[in-house]
Amino acid sequence: MSLHDEYARLTPFEIAFPGDSAFPELLANIRTEATERGLDPSNFQEFMSLTNVGEALKDFASEDQPPGAVHRYGGLLFHGVSFATAGSHLFLLETGMTRHLIEHSASASPRPPASAGYLQLPQHLVWSGGASEQRPESLDGMFWAVSGSGSFHVMIITGLLPERPGFGAFTLPEVPVVDASQWLSVQVREVGSDFASTLEGGELDQLYSVETAGEILKLLARFFAYVSDTGELVETSPAPADGRGPRASHLPYVRVQVPESGEHD
Repeated sequence: MSLHDEYARLTPFEIAFPGDSAFPELLANIRTEATERGLDPSNFQEFMSLTNVGEALKDFASEDQPPGAVHRYGGLLFHGVSFATAGSHLFLLETGMTRHLIEHSASASPRPPASAGYLQLPQHLVWSGGASEQRPESLDGMFWAVSGSGSFHVMIITGLLPERPGFGAFTLPEVPVVDASQWLSVQVREVGSDFASTLEGGELDQLYSVETAGEILKLLARFFAYVSDTGELVETSPAPADGRGPRASHLPYVRVQVPESGEHD
């Protein structure tokens, strides 16, 4: 088994909202305020209108932050609250399974296994950037959240490395989750194959790249279709890393493995 598949790595949720933080109290306050005001915190616009959210974002973003920083922090807080509210569902996508989903479509209906979760990719397998002067960044994974009205929200996490503080976070435009079946086989790139590497030497190393939001939605839809067709999902208890690799997550997770030969082709 590849080192990248041995255990779930420390997640951006645990980095942004460590166990010793005031996040549980904030989460409770957001729920209480949303109930009292009759707002739906799974709706991003209504979430951002909550007083407790506004106060929390003041603590997140300092005055010297660049334009748009508050919105990015708001997206991270939204996904953190959605992730925790839904039960902190973490899915570890193994290397072989990632290749399978990228290279094969699916026939099952793509239904998210939870209203919110985090899909962790194998480290350094899928990249963004590299086609131009943009610095290439490894994709750690994606948060997703489905609102009560059926809007699908995704935040991509990049550049999560032990030697670097923080990480990159990019929010995709919201889309209707009912359209997920249309993402399974659509050709997204105008030139070249979807997920083809744009890194120098990336194809030789069997790496992948994402250049568009559509490729992220395509991968998520195929993951949803696979788990929809798999049946019961079994959580694995977190296990400490042995020091050979990245820090391990403290969250239980579901390991998504390569299907047996002949299945889901």
